[in-house]
Amino acid sequence: MAEQGTGPRVPTVIADELHIVYRVNGGRTGRGSATAALSRIMRRREERGVRTVHAVKGVTFTAYRGEAIGLIGSNGSGKSTLLRAIAGLLPAERGRVYTDGQPSLLGVNAALMNDLTGERNVILGGLAMGMSREQIKERYQQIVDFSGINEKGDFITLPMRTYSSGMAARLRFSIAAAKDHDVLMIDEALATGDRKFQKRSEDRIRELRKEAGTVFLVSHNNKSIRDTCDRVLWLERGELRMDGPTDEVLKEYEKFTGK
Repeated sequence: MAEQGTGPRVPTVIADELHIVYRVNGGRTGRGSATAALSRIMRRREERGVRTVHAVKGVTFTAYRGEAIGLIGSNGSGKSTLLRAIAGLLPAERGRVYTDGQPSLLGVNAALMNDLTGERNVILGGLAMGMSREQIKERYQQIVDFSGINEKGDFITLPMRTYSSGMAARLRFSIAAAKDHDVLMIDEALATGDRKFQKRSEDRIRELRKEAGTVFLVSHNNKSIRDTCDRVLWLERGELRMDGPTDEVLKEYEKFTGK
């Protein structure tokens, strides 16, 4: 659990009535068909050929330093969209997101390149997150060891296109975890790898919290959420259905899903 009560709680992320809307090209049944023509007439007030997806609907919450917050919900409930909005990658349709410090979204800040070796990607990923070359050099072996990708061969010297999706995800997490973050957002990274890697990852998340950071974790693994997070946000169809202590929210979520 995060330590509270030693001083004023410091907000790191505030979402205030946040709405995120995607605009995507709508499917057409045929440019010249009668059905398509009728559809365009019926959607006269909408942008032609574009449909909207209201992915996040009026979400409000405040996150504080030292918290690890789980994000749960059915597929398509808006979890990943919310993280991208916090990271500044998606504009708000209405409402606002305020952040204190630099949010880091795992898999974006450490964007890796398939044609380069794992070794080169450790360097580039570290630079992308704001580490100096000296810091990367100091932490390089720690990153490789943490990822475990060399346990069955010298994979760090091979191009990343030769990696399994699990190996690539573990390397991304290992690079991100080598730096202390104001706000670190992790989207399903702990679903990859064996239990030993998951345990290392959960321990590292606890360390990041102790360094006064805030961690958001998206996971379909309720055990990882229970082991790692002291608070949970439950999203369903883009709406914040519940926000509270981990056990309370997961109990209601498990009733809802029947699991």
